[in-house]
Amino acid sequence: MNYYWQLSAFYLFYFASLGALVPYWGLYLHTLGFDANAIGELMAIIMVTKMVAPNIWGWIADYTGKHIFLVRFSSILAVIFFAGILIDQSYTWLVIILFLFSFFWNAALPQFEAVTFNLLGKQPHQYGMIRMWGSVGFIITVALFGWLFQYVSITLLPIFLIGLFTCIWLTSLLIPERATTNPSTSTESFYQIITRPTIIALFISCFLMQFSHGPYYTFYSIYLENNGYSRSVIGLLWALGVVAEIGVFLVIQKLFTRFAINNLFILSLALTALRWLLIGYYVESVTIIIFSQLLNAASFGLYHSVAMQIIRQNFSDKHQGKAQALYGSVSFGAGGAIGSLISGYTWEIYGASVNYLWAALICIIAVLISWKWMDKT
Repeated sequence: MNYYWQLSAFYLFYFASLGALVPYWGLYLHTLGFDANAIGELMAIIMVTKMVAPNIWGWIADYTGKHIFLVRFSSILAVIFFAGILIDQSYTWLVIILFLFSFFWNAALPQFEAVTFNLLGKQPHQYGMIRMWGSVGFIITVALFGWLFQYVSITLLPIFLIGLFTCIWLTSLLIPERATTNPSTSTESFYQIITRPTIIALFISCFLMQFSHGPYYTFYSIYLENNGYSRSVIGLLWALGVVAEIGVFLVIQKLFTRFAINNLFILSLALTALRWLLIGYYVESVTIIIFSQLLNAASFGLYHSVAMQIIRQNFSDKHQGKAQALYGSVSFGAGGAIGSLISGYTWEIYGASVNYLWAALICIIAVLISWKWMDKT
């Protein structure tokens, strides 16, 4: 297809930055001397802005049709604001900088997802092959930085992130705006679509799914390090999880043709619940921890692919920007932020096992909601 490598390059660097940020940002903040409460709050800021920012940018993008322009604009401002971390590392300053940075950084991906599906047109099955490069980028940075931070100070992390954020902006320049517009004949309003029972159940389940990731995204690296795992091994474990999700991206189209999409979604939620229980109660077993990371094939690969497929099927081109923004803000935004906050407040009080237990229970609730209200198709 046209623009395959240009689209893939954006995903590569976007998720490469995520591979540096998510596993190591908590360790960076821990090195600066912040306690669990502060780490949870600072991690949550990045996700709180995802509750609002993508929706604002999504409405603007769908109204103007300038999806790529907004990707470029938000990406360069994210670089500029994140560079402010080099000035000071006090709690108040980090709150301001992370808020400004993430307000723009979180705007880019939903609009780029809309661009990708517009360009794919009648070939949506190609999405997995393109999105796979995001997973490759994540693997490269998470494994590389795990090795690197054994030899250099993790306080250099912001420098590396600035470089990766800059590459996101540069790759956004490779897609011309004229290539992203597709006519739409749908007359159904955005409100009419989001009030369908299936869509309501989808977004609630997505919220709960990312809510359950709170202890994992915020404290997984710290948790493993406290239990004797080296930073290089921690990096490899993160990378292993992403290798598993790549496997799903490669076969997802075959799964869509053989199984009901609702059953695949429920399976991803159920396996995620199992994953949290294994991490919370068997951290001393390297074998079980490795297996739990392979379950990321379900926790992200299968879950995200199914969610994107449902959104693509239900929302027309003219609503894709808003739909992608709502998906990101409800799940990775609201769900991720609340999960990070709660885990930050409960981690030191109740410990890892209790945190991963409530994460598993939340996934089970999502299973019940999906089974009851989502279309059996």
